[in-house]
Amino acid sequence: MAYFAAALARTPDGWAAHEVDLDGVDDLDDLAELIRDVDPDASSTVLFVEEDDEYVAIVRVDAGAEEPRVFVSDRRAAADYLTVAMLAAAAGTADPDPDSDSDLGYDAEPLGAPDLLADLGTPARALLALCAHEGNLPADVITELCEHAGCLDELEALRLGV
Repeated sequence: MAYFAAALARTPDGWAAHEVDLDGVDDLDDLAELIRDVDPDASSTVLFVEEDDEYVAIVRVDAGAEEPRVFVSDRRAAADYLTVAMLAAAAGTADPDPDSDSDLGYDAEPLGAPDLLADLGTPARALLALCAHEGNLPADVITELCEHAGCLDELEALRLGV
């Protein structure tokens, strides 16, 4: 399975969802610029990335904020996935154990800012619990997060290509 990357932009008119191509993104600055370009008028844009049912990466860019906020459900995925390696390097944790299993499960090793969606209905503790819940796939986590934020319809329309 290839990756799925969706940017959800919060505007005065509501949420807008856009599929994002991460090819050519080399670092967090490139990624933040790509996210900002999705909708320059958005007060916040949240990028959700999932790949091979192994991890969830979330990058949030708020209007007026210099730096994006980052969360990854399992830092060990950096051993196998370039997007996670880039985000882990930006978070200062670029050396995951290459011998560890990178399954998203009860023993996940999250990195970044788990509170990045607190004002959108998912406090840090709830995000960590979602990621640690055995059996939750990355798509399930993203769906739950979007439901809490009020943008589930936009995400589902994007997934269905509507």
